[in-house]
Amino acid sequence: MTGRRMLPGFAARPADPERWVTTPEKPAPPNRFTARLTIDVTPALRGRLKVAAFQRGITVAGMLRALLAREFPDTSGDVP
Repeated sequence: MTGRRMLPGFAARPADPERWVTTPEKPAPPNRFTARLTIDVTPALRGRLKVAAFQRGITVAGMLRALLAREFPDTSGDVP
């Protein structure tokens, strides 16, 4: 019987620990969205939303935010 073959680990640590533990150069911007909206849609509609967003080069969330902002504009400056 032969000896056990040593395989490299899944993730090897670099020799320089300063490279191994780094902090981001620029802090992440704070999340400006404070609420999450959940809606139920059919799988077919979900597929159409994903295709439309992909064709526009944006995310579904971004596309829906723009749609909601357009349909429900900020009226805080309106006088009743």
